[in-house]
Amino acid sequence: MNAHRADVVIVGGGIMGAATAFFLRKRGVSVILLERGLIGQQASGVNFGNTRRMGRPVEQLPLSNRSRESWLKFKELFGEDVELLLNGQLRVGFTPAHEERMAKYAQEAQDFGLGMQMLSANALHERFPYLGPELTAGCYAPYEGHANPRLAAPAIGRAAVREGAQVFENTEIVRVEKEGEDFRVTAADGRIFRAPVALITAGAWGNRISAKFGEPVPMIAKAPQMCVTEPVPYAIGPTTGALADAPEQSVYFRQVARGNIIIGGGGHELVDLDNRRAYVNPSRTLLTLKNAPRVMPAFNHLSIIRVWSGIEGYMEDSRPVMGPSARVPGLYYAFGFSGEGFQLGPGVGDVMAELIHTGATTTPIEHYHIGRFAKLAAQPA
Repeated sequence: MNAHRADVVIVGGGIMGAATAFFLRKRGVSVILLERGLIGQQASGVNFGNTRRMGRPVEQLPLSNRSRESWLKFKELFGEDVELLLNGQLRVGFTPAHEERMAKYAQEAQDFGLGMQMLSANALHERFPYLGPELTAGCYAPYEGHANPRLAAPAIGRAAVREGAQVFENTEIVRVEKEGEDFRVTAADGRIFRAPVALITAGAWGNRISAKFGEPVPMIAKAPQMCVTEPVPYAIGPTTGALADAPEQSVYFRQVARGNIIIGGGGHELVDLDNRRAYVNPSRTLLTLKNAPRVMPAFNHLSIIRVWSGIEGYMEDSRPVMGPSARVPGLYYAFGFSGEGFQLGPGVGDVMAELIHTGATTTPIEHYHIGRFAKLAAQPA
């Protein structure tokens, strides 16, 4: 069987892989993008849909800002509307400690263009009267937004195809190996894909491939717990998240233009990676619905019409693996974004395309290098 060839082969067709394929083609680099299911079917398509920068580690804001540039011109770049709403991001808290956390972050991130504004209890309730009386402070970032994750990655994938990328969906990969100067990627049906450069953007499965190259990482797969209400008149502007002292207490929500309110929180469930199964735990959904009215009392009067989950890869240090392999020339990684990769997706693709094409990047990503886990690789199996 003749092998399919390109300059770069990408394993994993989420928003990171699709965006990298698109930006590589913009640079004139030939690319093969391989996806086991459909483009954007895993974490990229089932997440909350936040395009926020607010709340990210300060070290990540340059990457997040670069990604924001792509989000702001999404339709121009990728040719489709993905229901992007730029209505701001609001974080709220119940205690003086929560207020202190928000104020500290606003101070640390003040040079990155988020425009964050601290709000006292009176100012918070005057500006957002639908919020619960127990809230004592808030922080508002006016330039943030949200989009529909079910639309975004597929749109980028289609744009990559229009630019000349070879995209293979429903392609189960059984082996990725270095063979001479090339990487040889073998599909379950026997097809072979070759390229001198390989990029692994396989999400929660990324560690399984990196470990084959002697670079295991401490990652665990988790399932976020999501639900959505019936449509109601549009009334909530910013995406809203309440600070919590434990993951089980977390609540965050956003309202889409047609009126439905998407709610997340209540912690995570573990997943079945081998069978690609993520489960909704009804008790977590009920816990979120119990906590949500503290943030917005109107939730007491709304009905949930759908629940869902997905499979996300969470790193032990909450920082992704992004950049070149520490061991194998021509091998690159971008996975493990710990539930916060949706907003970063286009920026990661832009940066990885720049890195692969030129050997360097203008956006700092050194702190995400897989070499930080070298001691783990040296441990006996």
